[in-house]
Amino acid sequence: MTAEVRTRVRIPLRLHGGIEVDAEAVTFRNLADDGEHLALVLGTPGDVPLVRPHSECLTGDVFGSARCDCGPQLAEAVDRISAAGGYLLYLRQEGRGIGLYNKLDAYALQDQGLDTYAANAALGLPEDARDYTVAAQMLEALGVAEVNLLSNNPDKAAQLEAAGITVRDRVPTGVFATDSNVRYLRAKAEQTGHTLPGLAS
Repeated sequence: MTAEVRTRVRIPLRLHGGIEVDAEAVTFRNLADDGEHLALVLGTPGDVPLVRPHSECLTGDVFGSARCDCGPQLAEAVDRISAAGGYLLYLRQEGRGIGLYNKLDAYALQDQGLDTYAANAALGLPEDARDYTVAAQMLEALGVAEVNLLSNNPDKAAQLEAAGITVRDRVPTGVFATDSNVRYLRAKAEQTGHTLPGLAS
């Protein structure tokens, strides 16, 4: 079945760092995984909107965890997409798709010296279980065929292209390195080719 828009509703957003924007939240039916994924329409999208698929991170997005860069990336994305016009796709893919409890189990292994990918493997889980089919479906339901992709992750671009969405340009996000997340960011740069200048060895 083809994904369809289910509901549209206005939501004023107030994010960390003093970012205040009005968004239109869009829900969908007939998504491939039956998940409750959400699109936020920000600014005035043009023919080739700026788009960020952002994977849910309760610890970073909500509680401000410094173990990752998800919270700062989310705030930056809302700010930049609001200015350019486009969509933030908030995907319910906690822990790169392994879920909250497994992510916290992986954190415990990281505290013993494993990097973020090795910790997943030690738990018998994929290094990255995310599938961006639903992101492509959401864009298609919104009438979007071509995007400028706000992401440091080359896999997002590759999966969207494979699903029929043209990625005209891949726009890097900022690098939000701290003492608490630098090992995590370095692993992303070295093992999965994330565009994070200065972090790959």
